Amino acid sequence: MSLEGYDLVGFGYPIHAFNAPANVLRFVKSLKKCEKPVKAFVFKSSGEPVRMSDVSSLKLIKLLKKRNILVTNEYQYVMPYNIIFRHSDAMAYRMWDTVQKLVPVDCGEILDGTPRKAKKMFLGSFFAWFLRIEHWGGRLIGRGYKVKKDCIHCNMCVKNCPTQNIKITEKGKFKFGGECLICMRCVFNCPTDAFKPSLLNGWKVNGAYSFEPPKEDAPKKKDKHAKYCAKAYKRYFENAEKKINAK
Repeated sequence: MSLEGYDLVGFGYPIHAFNAPANVLRFVKSLKKCEKPVKAFVFKSSGEPVRMSDVSSLKLIKLLKKRNILVTNEYQYVMPYNIIFRHSDAMAYRMWDTVQKLVPVDCGEILDGTPRKAKKMFLGSFFAWFLRIEHWGGRLIGRGYKVKKDCIHCNMCVKNCPTQNIKITEKGKFKFGGECLICMRCVFNCPTDAFKPSLLNGWKVNGAYSFEPPKEDAPKKKDKHAKYCAKAYKRYFENAEKKINAK
């Protein structure tokens, strides 16, 4: 595939272990080198706005540069977890509301030609390289997924798997291959919570977020994860608000 002739190209992904997912990197490796430079931007989502997330595009940007595709802008958006733990409804709404307001501002930067790159981090490339062990680990862990009797055979997991790693045999048995990204899409979206994701079962999150604004008269639920990366979230929302209001 060639991106020759495009004025601007965007690459988006959810951050996996502070890296781009394996299938995203494979796609970029399949691209042909452009004769003339092509400008590009990167947008990514993560459950926490920590500095380590800044290194997630290093490998991707390096691969793109070899193909004469030059990244001028890079953006990270915080969205609720589908693994590790479930964010509160109030936090999920705040994340979504912030993203909706930030994206038009960031698009304006891209179209205006205002570059924005993630800050470099000491030993960032080393950490990113080391954590790409998840790409190998995902293929191994994914083979151990199990499906409980609660399964209603809606096949939603098969249809939504980004690597087509889930197969169903003629006898109706599930078969998991060696291309799992541990994106948790199958686990998160299962309507009957029938998945047991192997070693990650303790981090399982199931069921879609509503993203609806919390009702004023609704009783406030205690957020048991409120202290998790509290400073990082505070900084992210404050910086986002300043950027939105500046426009």
